[in-house]
Amino acid sequence: MTAASALPARTLGGLTSSAIGFGAMVLSPGVYGETDEQRGTTALLSALDEGATLIDTADGYGPDGHNEQLIGRALRGRRDEVVLATKFGFRLPEGVAPHPFPVNYGFGELAVNADPRHVRGYAEASLRNLRTEVIDLYYPHYPDPQVPFEDTVGAVAELIDAGLVRHLGLSNVTADQLRRAHAVRPVAAVQVQWSMWQPIDAELLATARELGVGIVAWSPLGSGFLTGTVQQVAGDDFRRHLPRFDAANLKANQDRFAPVRGLAEDLGISSGQLALSWLLHQDEDVVPIPGSRTPAHIAENLAAARIALSADTLARIDAALKDTTFEGTAAVVDRASGPDGRSGVRDRGEWAP
Repeated sequence: MTAASALPARTLGGLTSSAIGFGAMVLSPGVYGETDEQRGTTALLSALDEGATLIDTADGYGPDGHNEQLIGRALRGRRDEVVLATKFGFRLPEGVAPHPFPVNYGFGELAVNADPRHVRGYAEASLRNLRTEVIDLYYPHYPDPQVPFEDTVGAVAELIDAGLVRHLGLSNVTADQLRRAHAVRPVAAVQVQWSMWQPIDAELLATARELGVGIVAWSPLGSGFLTGTVQQVAGDDFRRHLPRFDAANLKANQDRFAPVRGLAEDLGISSGQLALSWLLHQDEDVVPIPGSRTPAHIAENLAAARIALSADTLARIDAALKDTTFEGTAAVVDRASGPDGRSGVRDRGEWAP
């Protein structure tokens, strides 16, 4: 990486990362439609060349570890340039019982299992897929409603002690779960849905600040909505499961987002860049992880790390968002109810942020 491509840095606990990372979920088929190995590899290497150093994946992205395997092949000779983060407990091997975790997707719930008996096996599989000897940041993908959270965290702590993992991360958790986990082993980062159209839970953010835990923001572009370019979703696009991308809701939401798009035009930047820069201005320890398959879009996203917004611009954005009500929910996890075993169709782990 050249000095010209280096991005501003941020800290995630004991890790140093580029201010904007790269969410690799989009590189697998079944997310935004079909893709191929060459396109995915080109996208990932473009992210590295543009200065992204945090690469985020999961064992459940794509069939049979596809996403991790693609990254492992693409990073040959460049592993030392990146903070490699992956998640576990969502792709379940044969014989591992699924535990329902309710979400606000169209299919109702995911199948997870974060039983500590399985955690080392998950990690060893990810290490093979990623072709590395150590995972820099390792997250339980979702809290398992049938397993004490401290037990799952303790299993990751054992992997850290064994030298297979460097840092503990958490994903899609509450403030209470963050505090309980941190008491077992210091948490470097918590990954959470956060964007202009999905605020972070205030208590979770306050707890992370208190404990010195970084924030990794997934879906910082609202699954592409905040770019202002999504007019419809195809049948092979996972967003068909998301309420805000229902055809009627999407049209209404695009109209309501128009004032923010107008602000971006006034500033001479894209709507996506405004969304990412705005998020970076919300907290000095947040690292968004947008994903894209297009090198030009990747360069555009990462360039947002260098965009400074004035106090007046931030106030105008906040005023526009305050007066905007979007149709449908964007929150994947319902913080008010948490895992409650509500009925739905379980997913065996093809994808989930």
